Amino acid sequence: MDLAKPTLTKRIIPCLDIKDGRVVKGVNFVGLQDAGDPIEVAKRYNDEGADEITFLDITATHEGRNTTIEMVKRVAKEIFIPLAVGGGISSLEDIYKLLNAGCDKVSLNSSAIANPNFITQSAKRFGSQCIIVAIDAKKKATGKGWEVYTHGGRKNTGIDLEEWALEAYNRGAGEILLTSMDCDGTKNGYDLVQLQKISKLVHIPLIASGGAGSKEHILEAFLNGADAALAASIFHYQEIQIADLKHFLKSKGIPVRI
Repeated sequence: MDLAKPTLTKRIIPCLDIKDGRVVKGVNFVGLQDAGDPIEVAKRYNDEGADEITFLDITATHEGRNTTIEMVKRVAKEIFIPLAVGGGISSLEDIYKLLNAGCDKVSLNSSAIANPNFITQSAKRFGSQCIIVAIDAKKKATGKGWEVYTHGGRKNTGIDLEEWALEAYNRGAGEILLTSMDCDGTKNGYDLVQLQKISKLVHIPLIASGGAGSKEHILEAFLNGADAALAASIFHYQEIQIADLKHFLKSKGIPVRI
């Protein structure tokens, strides 16, 4: 496949990491702090002009359970923008239940690595447009390239990021959600080198995640290959208002939905 990416409106996506029924946020995947009630937080983002919301049950795989369907239903009822859900999704039945509960897309991570054919089957059954492959990647000890981690960043698979992103794309993923574990929660900016590499490799939307600390960081992500920017801390703690961010991006020539 060698298709040029269509030029579409760039998206701003707040991410709700959920643990024990609460929104949490940490740094480099550890030191989690409480950041509010998922339903209230999601509703606020809907009202503030977010383009989508991503809801990740960050301990579901580690604890060997499915994403909480009831909470997904309650969040979906309160918002009118696309909702993507991830965490503990390991079968076509899981996806069916989540879509039935009101989510628009699902995010596959650990289960896709354990069984790459799951991406192919999911895309065939439900359509690529609702299958996101989430990749958590960390710099290799050698300093060259990145390795993929699973189970909420707990387990190093030893798989090369570029190889895995290409496989996910070829198997029918509709989007890739790429989180830099090195930058996560640091607010020092996204891993721009990583974004450039992966955006040249895959011709589907690339969601940048990990490291947003300012409006400029989000602008940089868009200028370096991202189609959407996902962030948590800066929105949860209201350091940046989504409307202000969008006006800033528009003033810099980035196409956004105001």
